[in-house]
Amino acid sequence: MVSVISAPTRLRPADLLHATDRYAEGVLSGSYDGLLPAGGLPANDRWFTRLHGDEELDVWLISWVPDRSTELHDHGGSLGALTVLSGALRETRWDGQTLRRRRLTAGDQAAFPLGWVHDVVWSPDRHTAAPVAPTLSVHAYSPPLTAMSYYEVTHRNTLRRKRTELTDEPEG
Repeated sequence: MVSVISAPTRLRPADLLHATDRYAEGVLSGSYDGLLPAGGLPANDRWFTRLHGDEELDVWLISWVPDRSTELHDHGGSLGALTVLSGALRETRWDGQTLRRRRLTAGDQAAFPLGWVHDVVWSPDRHTAAPVAPTLSVHAYSPPLTAMSYYEVTHRNTLRRKRTELTDEPEG
């Protein structure tokens, strides 16, 4: 007898990457300008707005600023993906044994399978002395987020859950 493990969604990470790319194109073309805050993006606080939401898929536009970490977290029972629109993000993820870092810049994409534990933060532009500006990214989750757990790395180099929060908002 073959056992079948059911996925939490019919969508695959590739589908979520395609969704973030499609919505990123809409943001860059101005289709969502009416959702942006009057007076521009906040310079000191993260900001986000939902671009799409239904029972299968949530898509968010997120603004990232310096000194605002999401903490190490997972996305509960949801798969995720992102596309960076402007600026750069630094992702620190738990690979099961250690923390790994990568930098994602405008145009880069990343997908997050079930169990992915990471922290996402704004990253400075290493090549210019331009003023600090928020980084923009589009994120997709399927099924839509309902809970996120937060973690710490112990002195024995293991991952320990600190808390779980119910949520319908992205990235902590």
